[in-house]
Amino acid sequence: MSQNVPITVAHGDGIGPEIMAATLLILGEAGARVEIETIEIGEKVFLRGHGSGIEPGAWESLRRTKVFLKAPITTPQGGGYKSLNVTTRKMLGLYANVRPCASYHPFVDTKHPGMDLVIVRENEEDLYAGIEYRQTDDVYQSLKIISRPGTEKIVRYAFEYATRHNRRKVTCFTKDNILKMTDGLFHKVFDEIGAQYPAIEKEHWIVDIGAAKLADTPEAFDVIVLPNMYGDILSDVAAQIAGSVGLAGSANIGDQCAMFEAIHGSAPRRAGQNVANPSGLLLGAVMMLVHIGQPDVAERVHNAWLRAIEDGVHTSDIYVAGVSRDKVSTTEFARAVADRLGLVPERLKAVSYRAAPRETIASVAASRHRAKKALVGVDVFVHWRGGSPDQLGEQVESLSGGDLRLSMISNRGVLVYPGGFPETFCVDQWRCRFLPRTEGGTITHGQIIALLQRIGNAGLDSIKTENLYTFDGELGYSLDQGE
Repeated sequence: MSQNVPITVAHGDGIGPEIMAATLLILGEAGARVEIETIEIGEKVFLRGHGSGIEPGAWESLRRTKVFLKAPITTPQGGGYKSLNVTTRKMLGLYANVRPCASYHPFVDTKHPGMDLVIVRENEEDLYAGIEYRQTDDVYQSLKIISRPGTEKIVRYAFEYATRHNRRKVTCFTKDNILKMTDGLFHKVFDEIGAQYPAIEKEHWIVDIGAAKLADTPEAFDVIVLPNMYGDILSDVAAQIAGSVGLAGSANIGDQCAMFEAIHGSAPRRAGQNVANPSGLLLGAVMMLVHIGQPDVAERVHNAWLRAIEDGVHTSDIYVAGVSRDKVSTTEFARAVADRLGLVPERLKAVSYRAAPRETIASVAASRHRAKKALVGVDVFVHWRGGSPDQLGEQVESLSGGDLRLSMISNRGVLVYPGGFPETFCVDQWRCRFLPRTEGGTITHGQIIALLQRIGNAGLDSIKTENLYTFDGELGYSLDQGE
């Protein structure tokens, strides 16, 4: 018998303690070789003054065991509380969120009986960087961060996952027809890395029509890799159209640590009633068992769960008269699964994890080309309510100095000066783009500082600057609509 693997367990809030108890009962009777360390996270910790919902001692456990089985938690209402999920993913480097979404027709109601796909979502970057600012009376800003190393890691993980699990195709979703630089990089890296996997089919969809295709014909997809925000939204959509969000488990994989959970929330209104479906957390625990090298136990648990679903033993969220046989409580469902350990489904497809090796983390390229970088301009954002774009343009033109020129002014990404349209709706944040007077020239940081001094002395409020660079002669910034 192999040595027990230490894992950290958090029972969470709301329905969390009930579904965790059910999950641990099944794991125990299945012979899971684990040694549990219990930590407290969530609402009570938030209310004790820890804004992230986790205390230092809990971090010590997570960093020691490197495996986290987490029930849902409740974040208190009001400001000042950060998402514990996002904090944990980013602090522990859990860059890959893996969410299998399969239908269980005809035992769980679905319009897509052949659905069986996996969403691999980038987990640390994009808008979930959480970098936000209020800049003016009218305008708030959030920064979308997409990095080449982060994208390389998640895309390679998706192709490695497909290889390990005998998946035939990897699809990438982006919005690079609009976000040509950030989503454009994600698409470019997908093409580069995909070329290294000739046995796997590759395709790319613009995320809006891709989402429509996913909702209408999910059978067309196998593994989908996508940036953080799209992945968060579409993994919930995929889980719901498969049958129920309550049935979906989730793995968060990093270089050193991993976290496993249900994708649903803590449902405080159902807490303490013994009615919650533990399936999402249980299937997250199955993914954990595979990760820690116990595929034999994972297989026993998953097949027993499938057999219980097939036998019509259903909690109220998926119970349908005429299809389901027994409407059961949380504890009764756990008992039903435990009683079926060693059985396999007769109509649903039995699972086998024996051929799937332990998760391996694909490395990022050790070296890459360092581009020649040149500072070729600056965008200065100003807070101004003085009048028309032409009036602002005339004022700012006079502040350019002898070495810079005002190239344009835009508002919400649309050119409004020179030659803007009076029909364009404007708010109180204006982007003023300054370039060298000499075509193809460069500027210095000292020139930018002097420009900001002139702008401030003129009574204008400069709220943000963005330096404009070229990389090997290619623009490192976007042009505005109309520019």
